[in-house]
Order: sequence, then structure tokens, then C-alpha cells
Amino acid sequence: MRVILMTGKGGVGKTSVAAATGMRCAELGHKTLVLSTDPAHSLADSFDMELEHAPKAVRPNLWGAELDALMELEGNWGAVKRYITQVLQARGLEGVEAEELAILPGMDEIFSLVRMKRHYDEGDFDVLIIDSAPTGTALRLLSLPEVAGWYMRRFYKPLQAMSVALRPLVEPLFRPIAGFSLPTTEVMDAPYEFYEQIEELEKVLVDNTKTSVRLVTNPEKMVIKESLRAHAYLSLYNVATDMVVANRIIPESVSDPFFERWKQNQQQYRSEIHENFHPLPVKEVPLFSEELCGMAALERLKETLYADEDPSQVYYQETTLRVVQDNDNQYSLEVYLPGIPKDKIELSKTSDELNIRIGNHRRNLVLPQALATLQPSGAKIEDDFLKIRFQAGTAA
Repeated sequence: MRVILMTGKGGVGKTSVAAATGMRCAELGHKTLVLSTDPAHSLADSFDMELEHAPKAVRPNLWGAELDALMELEGNWGAVKRYITQVLQARGLEGVEAEELAILPGMDEIFSLVRMKRHYDEGDFDVLIIDSAPTGTALRLLSLPEVAGWYMRRFYKPLQAMSVALRPLVEPLFRPIAGFSLPTTEVMDAPYEFYEQIEELEKVLVDNTKTSVRLVTNPEKMVIKESLRAHAYLSLYNVATDMVVANRIIPESVSDPFFERWKQNQQQYRSEIHENFHPLPVKEVPLFSEELCGMAALERLKETLYADEDPSQVYYQETTLRVVQDNDNQYSLEVYLPGIPKDKIELSKTSDELNIRIGNHRRNLVLPQALATLQPSGAKIEDDFLKIRFQAGTAA
């Protein structure tokens, strides 16, 4: 199965791009599911039809679905939810309040990963397109397998084994005092089973022959910076980006003087998008004169984006940016710069931004937090990668 994750700052148009991409894949005969995992669903509005938690046919070879976190919770986490509710009620909370608080913050994000894994395992579709949450939430999702693994291995498994051994001895004394039972084996097993699914999904997410992220951005300063930050974090988690979509570019045919300043600014930001994301391919999409809702509008977007292309292809497979940690806990940032000699490269760093200047060209990288507090301590060109070392413990 081909997995394509669309992400970007809220409001940049990633849902429209995801829907149009799905339409083109389906048109080419690929069984395609567009799945919205954004809590603020707008995929149904984009297709201009009602969507549900389960995949619903949109047109031949194309299905759409909007994740219902509560349904996923009940199916995957029901035993744990009921136990947490029991504990909260024993502590004096009313039924409704206990039910609400039993849904832990961030659970909807976790369930979107589980839903992805289930569709991948079932193999009912050729292409799975994820209309994901805005970049910050999406990046937290990608960090989840690594973070969860650390807690599970160091804390949860020992606690689980201890609970199983002590429950028969402690339960008769515990319940009369606390007012609720110790967790059953079903409750204790659920989080680890959950984690195992997510860990398996991580293998799919980091396989750049199967999974790609497509960053949707606008030619605006704040949006570009967030997209650059997202690209850096995606690289930190070894998730490949294969394309950037620069959306809502004011067409040259717009001659109203009101838009002249906007057009000038956009021209500068368009150049920055191409330079800062090089060598990733960048597709530019104009600002359309109507809202992109409904099949007719999505058809125009689909033609603009892909024409005769197959969107399910991997547009760029080379890793353009990666963060490497060695055995001494020192970091290296590796940037793909084919054919550039080292003596033509100048580096400077300000706060969390690394500036790479090559002749008249400049590339700004927004560093992930692991590197933002460090300073470059050396650099070399090796196998077409600029490898920049960062010294642990160096003040920014």
C-alpha cells in the first residue's frame, strides 16, 4: 500500500490537496481512501457530501472517511476507559464528568495512528491518503512510537509484571479501602498491545518507498517557517518528504492595484520556497476565484496539480535532510547538496535557524529542538551531503 500524508499549517489548503490527489489516484484505477484525522474535519465539506467513520464511496475507486476518535476509543480502549471511569467515580466524580475525564488528552491523535495501521494491515486499498492534523499535532504523532517505546520498556512492562503477581494478594485488602478494584489483566494488557501496533506502524512510516509526506504551504513568511520546521522534524523521525505544494499564488492575470504588493511579496516568498526546500520538487497552485468545495472545483485543482501524472509515485526518494546522533550523544545535521564544493559554503546560526549560503543562494533551515541550543562545531562534504557537527553542551 502507498501511504501519503498531507500536512501543513492550519488553513493552507491541505484538505483540498488531499481530496484532489485522491481523485487523480482513483481516476488512474488505484483503489484510494482519503482519511481525515484532523479533529476539525473539513474533508466532507471538500467533497461536498456526508462522510462517516467508516469508508464511504465518493466515486469509482475513491472512498472518504473522517476519524471518529470516540468510536476508535471504544473499540480499542474500552476496557481501560471503563476502569478509569470506575476509579474517578470512586473518588466522587459524577458519571458524566468521569466519562469525559476518562478520555485522556491526545487520545484522538493516537487513534489516528491505530486507524492507519489497521487499513495498512487489511490491504483493502492501493493508496491511503491521510489528511492529517496541522503540522504541530502531526509531528507529535510521528514522535509517539519512539517516546512510547521508551516508557513502555522502562516503566510499563515492569509495572505490568508486578501487578499480575501482586493482584491476588492485594485485591482483597485494596477494594474495601479504595472503593475500586485493581486493574484486570485485560486493562493492563491494552496499553502494551496498543504500543505494539504503533511500533509496527513506525516501520511503515520510515519506509520511503511506501510512505511520503507532502507539505502544503502558502507564500507567506510564518507559513514557510512552520513548513521548514516541519521538514526538519520529519527528518528527525526519518519520515521522508517527497514534495512541497505552494498553494494560493495570486495569478499574473490579476491586475487590480490592490493585489500588487501581495504579488511582489509572494514573488519573494516563492523564490524562498524553491531555494529552502531544494532539491525537493515544488508544485505551485494558483489562488482560484472560487472556494474549492465540490467535485467540479476539485477537478480543476486536480488538473492543475497533476495533469497526466500519477500522484501515487514517489516524487523524490533521496533523503534531503537527516539528523544523526552518534554513540557519544553528539549530533550531526546532514543536508543533501549534490555537486557543491565545501569552499563555496558559508554557515551561520541565529537562535533556531541555520543559514547556509552558497554563492548568491541562501537556504534557511529551522532546526529541531535537539539542535537549536547547540552551535555548529565543524562541517564536511561527503557523498553529496553537507555534514554539520553540533557540539553537545555548547551554548547557543
